[in-house]
Amino acid sequence: MKKFLSGICILILLFTVCAHGAIKIEATENSKPSPLKGILSTYLEIKNAFVKNDDIAAAAAGKEMVKAFTAFNKSSLTSAQAKTYSSIEAQAKENAEHIGKSVGNIDHQREHFEALSKEVYAMVKLIGAGQKLYYDNCPMYNNNKGAQWLSEVKGIQNPYLGKSMPDCGSVKEELN
Repeated sequence: MKKFLSGICILILLFTVCAHGAIKIEATENSKPSPLKGILSTYLEIKNAFVKNDDIAAAAAGKEMVKAFTAFNKSSLTSAQAKTYSSIEAQAKENAEHIGKSVGNIDHQREHFEALSKEVYAMVKLIGAGQKLYYDNCPMYNNNKGAQWLSEVKGIQNPYLGKSMPDCGSVKEELN
């Protein structure tokens, strides 16, 4: 009886491992890396720093984002994508520079993050993210004018209100 139960346990374990491996392989085959990977990762670092009210980390990520824009290879884009990307890039890079230079003034950094979020959203819609993202909305930011941001998690982590109201907002759109 012990051998029989041990055999069943081993079969269940093997089945679980194989099934998990198949899911992992399928996810890898379906996901295509985005040329925006460096830009997106630094954008999300900025967002996460603002969630924690960390102007220093936001500034460091802003400086890294400027480098990511400089390193971005447009050769993987179609000519139409490259043209649209170029029209967005200069302003996005300038907003990242402001975030990087404005340590000690988190409100000013967040103003530039609001504009940067619109620009990065436009880039994601144009080129794709290569990962699931959520386009979130905070209705209370900027005297109830509201603002949006991209997030890698479905749960709201508000970068505009930070620690004072971390879960204020809602998901407007899921991006793949």
